[in-house]
Amino acid sequence: MKKIIQYLFLLAGGSFILSSCNDFLDKEPLDSVTPDNFFFNESDLAAYAVKHYNFTTHGGYNAGIWRNDNATDNQAATSYDNKWIPGQWKVPEAYSDPSNNDPWYFGPIREANYFLETVIPRFEKGEIEGTEANIKHYIGEMYFLRAKNYLSKLQTFGDFPIITKTLPDESEALVAASKREPRYKVARFILQDLDNAIGMLSNNITGGKNRITQNAALLLKSRAALFEASWLTYHKGTALVPGGPGWPGKAEDITGFNIDTEIAFFLKEAKAAAKEVIGNAALVQNTARDCTDEIVKTDEDVYKMSNPYFAQFSADNLEGYSEILMWRQYNLLEYKIMHSAPYYIRVGGNTGYTRNYVESFLCRDGKPIYASDEYKGDGVLRNVRKNRDLRLQLFMMTPGETLSPTIMNGTPDLLPEAPNLLDITELKCVTGYQVRKGLSDHWYRDGNTAIEGCPVYRVAEAYLNYIEADCMEHNGTSIGSEAAGYWGDLRERAGLPRDYTVTVNNTDLSRERDWAIYSAGKEVSSLLYNIRRERRCELMAEGLRMMDLKRWRALDQVKGYIIEGVNLWESDLKDMYMKDGKNLLVQEGEPNSNVSSYASSGKYLCPYRATKTNNLMYDAGYSWCEAHYLNPIAITHFRITASDPNDPSTSVIYQNPGWPTVANEGPIGVK
Repeated sequence: MKKIIQYLFLLAGGSFILSSCNDFLDKEPLDSVTPDNFFFNESDLAAYAVKHYNFTTHGGYNAGIWRNDNATDNQAATSYDNKWIPGQWKVPEAYSDPSNNDPWYFGPIREANYFLETVIPRFEKGEIEGTEANIKHYIGEMYFLRAKNYLSKLQTFGDFPIITKTLPDESEALVAASKREPRYKVARFILQDLDNAIGMLSNNITGGKNRITQNAALLLKSRAALFEASWLTYHKGTALVPGGPGWPGKAEDITGFNIDTEIAFFLKEAKAAAKEVIGNAALVQNTARDCTDEIVKTDEDVYKMSNPYFAQFSADNLEGYSEILMWRQYNLLEYKIMHSAPYYIRVGGNTGYTRNYVESFLCRDGKPIYASDEYKGDGVLRNVRKNRDLRLQLFMMTPGETLSPTIMNGTPDLLPEAPNLLDITELKCVTGYQVRKGLSDHWYRDGNTAIEGCPVYRVAEAYLNYIEADCMEHNGTSIGSEAAGYWGDLRERAGLPRDYTVTVNNTDLSRERDWAIYSAGKEVSSLLYNIRRERRCELMAEGLRMMDLKRWRALDQVKGYIIEGVNLWESDLKDMYMKDGKNLLVQEGEPNSNVSSYASSGKYLCPYRATKTNNLMYDAGYSWCEAHYLNPIAITHFRITASDPNDPSTSVIYQNPGWPTVANEGPIGVK
């Protein structure tokens, strides 16, 4: 019984403790509280809610959120992710610290349930002191946070238990509650929670956009609905959707389920929520839109901090940027809440854009690089960005650029001409294409002292969600006038022609290297692909790429894919690492090699081919298998929910398709 309660108490109620979950700007730490002396005034509700904020934001000694697309085809870190080598990702027996590293963990859901079932009756009885609008807002925040946590579970596991109340510390009740519900029911539950949140939240609350707002809830609803619509669309006919061949759930759990009806419902909801938030929050202006790279250097201020589009990712205070729906504030002097993202961005930060990603950005004439006379090639690193989509020009470093206008001790603050390829892991520019998003004009040489704000949600995603959902409603063959207008707004801001047909008509899918030209191993239409391209380019370094690739089922064909960076061996870079007459670049095959070799890997830097020693990725490259679209469930969860702990088949839960119920084994059939 002790073992059961140890893991299952995560579903149960009982007393609660407020623990810090990535606090935004928390001034007063809260001690342990009990329901007898808490939840009787609006400040209690506000404090409890913000303690449960678990948004991904900057923190610690790293590049912050700007590294969150690592391990995709967009960005790469020094170390590869084992999930790209089928057989290396294995089913865990258990996690060392369930509250921190077990994705099945129910703690935040349990605590949201406790709040809602305690506070709502008190609110309805008039027992909570404060203004009605504020009380409703904080209740709305907890609905939002429960929905957000459930969306994470949906993306990670698909089918998942739906728990709406705290449960007693009794094994029978806890085991019964562990039963997984079909994913579409989970998605509908998420939208229901978000509808409740939207009905209670305000866009004008103390704390501003550092707090959850109604607009943030509308955006999350749009994201969740589009995620489920696209997952059901592209994974149809597989074990990864309810009722598909090999789906492990029970037929009685999906009585009346019609996948096409569900897809249509979620697409409609995605568009409606997106349209509402678009009407509430305007895009910021890109004042560099009319700049010409050959005339105005892209490291001049007109491209950077005086440009609202650039500055909304790196200003100290993001409150005044209309596009930002939610952000995190930092404060060094008073509260010692800071981060180090800008410092690491300046040197490389253990990330870098891939060649695949850089080449996906259009030229300013709206044509892909292979179809445009404006493309200047990659023989000179600083030429790669010239005449390109302004998002590439704004958010990728220029060799030798001015990082900040400050001059310290007579030394200008300049980026080196050569990418930082040879530094220690945490500082290295992994691919040679260096991230600039999040760079401010502050002087940083070291330390965890940054106070630049961190964006959490912005309205541009709603534009992208609407356009994609609209195209899916039209079977990928066309879009309506409203979607076309939204797309034109994004393209025009990026310095591209408003008319998307310029791009669509000049796209040759056989020459595109983007994984997203595929869904389920088949090419999508040129129109739908270019909508996906737009999303990829607009959400540059914002951590949504892997979510998109999975929901599009765009990974089926990935096998033996080699991650590449800059043109190292047929460019001016090859001679930029000389010291005392010796080239510091040591090619693979030589002792103490530090870069890939020209003979074995070609002219492009291949970060995972610098050595063969203890390096499975050298020959394997990125490869995928269907089981990897969802996480495996740890074996301990089967043991504690089974009538026979030694027989996982007697558990009320089932393993995800393709994964065994044996610890330390990879996907079934993968060697």
